[in-house]
Amino acid sequence: MQKTAHIIGAGISGLSAAVRLANAGFKVAVHEATQQAGGRCRSYFDGATNLTIDNGNHLLLSGNSHARAYARSIGSEAGLVGPDSAQFPFVDIKTGQRWQIDLGTGRLPTWVLDEGRRVPDTGLTDYLKLAPLIWASEDTLVGKSIPCEGVLYQRLVQPLLLAALNVDPPEGSAGLAGAIVRETLLAGGQACRPLIARDGLSAVLIEPAVKFLQERGHTVQLGHELRSFTSTDGKASALNFGGEDVVQIGEGDVVVMAVPPRAAASLLPGVKTPTEYRAIVNAHFRITPPPASAPILGVIGGVVEWLFAFPNRFSVTISNSDRLVDMPREELAQTIWNDVCKAGGVSGELSTQLPPWQIVRERRATFAATPAQNALRPGPVTALKNLFLAGDWTATGLPATIEGSVRSGDRAADLVLAAKRP
Repeated sequence: MQKTAHIIGAGISGLSAAVRLANAGFKVAVHEATQQAGGRCRSYFDGATNLTIDNGNHLLLSGNSHARAYARSIGSEAGLVGPDSAQFPFVDIKTGQRWQIDLGTGRLPTWVLDEGRRVPDTGLTDYLKLAPLIWASEDTLVGKSIPCEGVLYQRLVQPLLLAALNVDPPEGSAGLAGAIVRETLLAGGQACRPLIARDGLSAVLIEPAVKFLQERGHTVQLGHELRSFTSTDGKASALNFGGEDVVQIGEGDVVVMAVPPRAAASLLPGVKTPTEYRAIVNAHFRITPPPASAPILGVIGGVVEWLFAFPNRFSVTISNSDRLVDMPREELAQTIWNDVCKAGGVSGELSTQLPPWQIVRERRATFAATPAQNALRPGPVTALKNLFLAGDWTATGLPATIEGSVRSGDRAADLVLAAKRP
């Protein structure tokens, strides 16, 4: 008899587990509390700009093997587009200086040996000082592992780690930072090509997964919030979705709980979860970017950190942005737009007035990737033999990223499959 896998949550981690288990022969039932799949990785139509925008600008890299395999399995990997080699342009809007880091296409970080490809005004010894991150433990601070100052730090390390950790890098977990460095800068350009879902996150990573499941006879129920569950003999035995909506868990059935940490703590009393979070601010401006605008531009010296150029808009990401969440929206939009004009080459009359815009402030965007908070991340195994956890906030060995989300879903699915083997 075919066994059922109940996936609680239709974010990236839940969908990755669902797809993996569906491919392994389980009947899959996805239960999503909200009216839209995708969690914090989704697209929606915005009336202020009259555009379909993403709730966050999520950057993938060619070395994100789990995320790419997930996209491949649902037939949407072609929707992740980027340059043929790992090139990252930067601008310092205070000085006007522009440069490009070229990591090439190889499997080794030979780019640090070439003065023309590395960060301007840096030498090989500057990069060697990053070595302690490679073997640092997760309970060590970045600020205690490497020098958080100097040209290389300001122009590359700080922007990279800020985006990855979503905390001021010196206070971040050196172990998590080291995982990022090992899988990106140390892995050479073949692992660092930037990939963007140019048609939107939902169109590339969410809708194809839902379609994949539904076309194969699996179910994805929206607005189906798990209220509680019961357990018997060390196993989850029933799922309560409110009132008489109770689903029995049969022998051999499993549950993957891929919900936010607050929901997990409520449903599973006693489970450890991170308690501190950091905000991310995203801004979108409806404008046709100047010709030859870089798809992704690192911005130094302003409020803006990363500038994304889409055919019909400029989008901005600002990490660790608790300082901005209560700023008046119009003032914040104008401040960001001033940086966009300087960085993106918008001049003349276009720069003198705000185009249609939208600000998206995620107050609890990710857990704070500090050693103390990282220590609160639970593993996938719970006290119940047939219930597993997934989510970018669980102990994935990575900060809260799309790659971490997919890995957590894959890991939960693999544990389910391992338990089923004779």
